[in-house]
Amino acid sequence: MYQFEKVNKKLLGSQVEDELMNFILEEPLEIGQKIPNEFELAEKFGVGRSTIREAVKALVSKGILEVRRGSGTYVISTSTLEDDPLGLSRFQDKYKLALELFEVRLMLEPEIASMAAEYADSREREQLKALCDEVENLYRSGKNHIPKDIEFHTFIAKCSKNRVVETLIPVINTAVMTFANLTHRTLFQETIDTHRAITEAVTKGDSLGAKCAMIMHLTYNRQILMKRLEEHAEKQQKSDR
Repeated sequence: MYQFEKVNKKLLGSQVEDELMNFILEEPLEIGQKIPNEFELAEKFGVGRSTIREAVKALVSKGILEVRRGSGTYVISTSTLEDDPLGLSRFQDKYKLALELFEVRLMLEPEIASMAAEYADSREREQLKALCDEVENLYRSGKNHIPKDIEFHTFIAKCSKNRVVETLIPVINTAVMTFANLTHRTLFQETIDTHRAITEAVTKGDSLGAKCAMIMHLTYNRQILMKRLEEHAEKQQKSDR
């Protein structure tokens, strides 16, 4: 659970914004959960309500929080990527966005994994093994594994040795983050097993094996994503009645 520390009242809202983001990630608060009201946050952080409002407003503008009149402020994303080079934060329907990003991942990542198996050198293969271990350890310990998961997929793309593929890394990063935000560690064992299969194939130089392992990884992802989409659609139908 996140440990609050009193902060200097002279700190800028941007600094409190960072603390609020850390609280969301470390508590952790999942998508759809309500954050404490501004009175509680002001007391916990030791700052004024106006500073809290400034921090909340900043996270709203970044697509992390959503203020619902008469209800409170809710988490709608836990993305901590510094930039949004694709401009995808403007899309409000995160479920539709996740599906469209997944379609792009399926087009790209199996071939990228295949290229990585062909071109990765011995040092890169060892580094990929280390990244795979780090993701698994974070996952098993219940800690936030998403940044390291993104690093894992990013490194596979870099191992392809294709400069154009490297320019597509923001697409992959955003897709992984969006998917993780909606599924909340649902695919625990599947993720560990398929990450391991991808890593083993790449380190053995097995291009076809790496491609198949990545397809399996994405297949599991699609199954749970479709389930989440169906659940979301059902909730929407009930709320519209």
